[in-house]
Amino acid sequence: MKKINFARHVLPHIVAIAAFLLVTVVFFSPFFFDNKVLSQYDIQQWEGSSKTLRDYREATGQEGLWADNMFSGMPAYLVNVHWSNYPITFLKKALSLGLAHPYANIFIAFISYYIMLLAFRVRPYLAIGAAIAFGLSSYMIVGLAAGHNGRIGAIAFMPLVIAGIHLAYSGRRLLGFGLSTTAIALELKENHLQVTFYLMLIVLLYGVVQLIFALREKKIAGFLTATALLILAAIIAAGTFIGQLWGVTEQSTYSIRGKSDLATPSTQGASGLTREYAFDASNGIWEPFMMLMPNFYGGSAANYLVSDRKSEVYQALARSGDEQAANQLANFTSGYWGPQSYTVPYYAGATIIFLFAVGLAFADRRYIWWLVPTAILGIMLSWGSSFGAFNYFLFDHVPGFNKFRSVTFALTITLFTLPLLGVLGVEKLLETGLDKVAKKKLLIAFGATGGLCLLLLLFAGAFSFTRAGEEQLPSWFTGALIDDRKSLFRSDAFRSFAFIAALFIMLYFAVWKKVPAGFYAFVAIMIVFDVSLVDRRYFTKDNYVRKRETTAPEMTPADQAIRRDTSYYRVYNIQPGAFTSEARTALYHYSVGGYHGAKLRRYQDLYDSCLSQQTVALIQGIRAGDLNFRPYGVINMLNVKYMVYGQQANQIIPNEQTNGPAWFVRDVKKTNSPAEELATLCDTDTKTTAVVNTAAVTVPEFGYDSAATISIVTHKPPYLKYQSHSAQSGLAVFSEIYYPKGWRAFIDGKEVPILQVNYVLRALAVPAGDHTIEFRYEPAPYTVGNKVMMASTWLTVLILLGSLGWSLRREDI
Repeated sequence: MKKINFARHVLPHIVAIAAFLLVTVVFFSPFFFDNKVLSQYDIQQWEGSSKTLRDYREATGQEGLWADNMFSGMPAYLVNVHWSNYPITFLKKALSLGLAHPYANIFIAFISYYIMLLAFRVRPYLAIGAAIAFGLSSYMIVGLAAGHNGRIGAIAFMPLVIAGIHLAYSGRRLLGFGLSTTAIALELKENHLQVTFYLMLIVLLYGVVQLIFALREKKIAGFLTATALLILAAIIAAGTFIGQLWGVTEQSTYSIRGKSDLATPSTQGASGLTREYAFDASNGIWEPFMMLMPNFYGGSAANYLVSDRKSEVYQALARSGDEQAANQLANFTSGYWGPQSYTVPYYAGATIIFLFAVGLAFADRRYIWWLVPTAILGIMLSWGSSFGAFNYFLFDHVPGFNKFRSVTFALTITLFTLPLLGVLGVEKLLETGLDKVAKKKLLIAFGATGGLCLLLLLFAGAFSFTRAGEEQLPSWFTGALIDDRKSLFRSDAFRSFAFIAALFIMLYFAVWKKVPAGFYAFVAIMIVFDVSLVDRRYFTKDNYVRKRETTAPEMTPADQAIRRDTSYYRVYNIQPGAFTSEARTALYHYSVGGYHGAKLRRYQDLYDSCLSQQTVALIQGIRAGDLNFRPYGVINMLNVKYMVYGQQANQIIPNEQTNGPAWFVRDVKKTNSPAEELATLCDTDTKTTAVVNTAAVTVPEFGYDSAATISIVTHKPPYLKYQSHSAQSGLAVFSEIYYPKGWRAFIDGKEVPILQVNYVLRALAVPAGDHTIEFRYEPAPYTVGNKVMMASTWLTVLILLGSLGWSLRREDI
């Protein structure tokens, strides 16, 4: 073990950790000092969607595995399941020094990026500022505010994965093997496959560059050895996630991200998301400039200029003298004038953009060849439909691309590369020193970034500062709106120039030689102020609420009235957009709707066709005084006993004609395809008739007893129990969603096949007599995968400890 010099080997890391803690605590000060927590919309919805799963775990100590309280039931892999890889959770907690979730994700982003920069031989004090820039990019902060905790957590571990991989290819193979295994396990634990997919692209380009240099330098043997170790690391790490991956992959097949069963001329049974859905949020071609100037397009779409009494639009509206017109025009005062319907700028930092230009001038070629194409790829992917020739090709032909939406998230690739290349360039400059050639390169970097800001400042008038449709607005109003947007544009151009100029001066005059400590502190402070002040535009104290306000919302009078009925039924929130945009209903009821990005495709098909049509027809009938639910077979077959359209007790529509939890049918309508089955279902009385696609399902002969009964006895997320009585054999239909993986049915303890009927429901052929019917959800991804995860997790821990111990003995750390 090498001799440790405290000032050189220990103190810099203590300073770094202290700096990261300080920034985290100060930035999230309302949590640490004011007893407040973030109000995260997605987390509020998760509270509702996961309610029955959490209740079941608390009551039994077991996992529910099936989210039965939203969308009439769906797998819980992406809702709330606890797996056996808890040592990985402990490692995350240790890495975050026990900081509270989700704020710990930002601290981990700092630590991970710092470790990565150390792996690239960047001096610790220089690495501090770059790590903070990564963790405090507005992309991270805005995502945290929205409640995208899994996405932000996955991004936070990306640098740690790259650190391990780079160590392996840099000769420190055992340490790289241990760190890669652990980092990949931590990355996968966050369960955000879109971010992991983007990480794979970064790693792929890194590997290509390493291979090229290995061939040129005739070091292919070392490359192959490191690659083999990293493949083994990935396999072991995947084992810690295999149950989740297995379940999510399986669910994806049957979700809106999988293959459609409805072949049409436009889809032909296409697999994955539709183009329109996947590219709904796509950056405009010029929007990546917001990484340099957040107000390039006016900032956030939620920034309404009329809220500033000093703005030109406010003054113009006040002078108009028409209060009604002013109130209407106030809705058009957003500062944002770009092509998207809604966005928040992903700001990298003017300081970081300048350092990236420095990296282009000074960093080693192997890093430039890796990081520059990677940065460009992130931008091109974020363009989405704005660069359809490229992205549509990838979407149609490259595996994985058609599984994800919100392609603007791809900018995380670019935001990852910018600080890395920047500090690699500065590190090289500090090593080689400042001569005339170096000064010329610095001037070019300054001209390319600071000069661009000046040009934008001087020629701001060349931009229109209007968006499509605004030409219809009164000219006196648009004139004021343009003036405000132009002012935002110019002020940010000057702001970015000022930050760039300050860093340029520090580098150009070699301040690091004269006052090294002051130089590193200045760089870090400038970066912190640069990115955090922009973050504060979109992340304020208004994002917090008192802790007591984050408890589950109280039941409304409507909730209380419905819950007086203690039978088993579903509630349908028919308020506009509620079907897919809220899970509050699921907090207190079994809901027909919900909030999730991977709902089952057939269920979405059902809503898009029959359910939405019947809902509209039913509402029209109710308004006309017709409360007859019998014609609405799809609503009835989902066991909808109450429809709610508000919070008051009188804003409930009871349905006494619901089919109930289960029923025997008299007839079967036979169809020959899923599309025909769905079309037939829309006009079927589901109380008496089941619709079957005979190309996939064979229904045995059955009779019908009008006096037959079937009632539910027990309903838990993974288990349902019924009692049936019938004088004849019959076909029983259940108001439970058919899912082919994991559900098993038993009649009097003997397993029987589950039939798919009515496009989305389950049915059983039930013999005559009295019977006990059970459904058990025992999915292999959990029953088998969870055991593999436990073994792989402990192996990962042993590999990490072993690699660290061996590397310390070999003086490799």
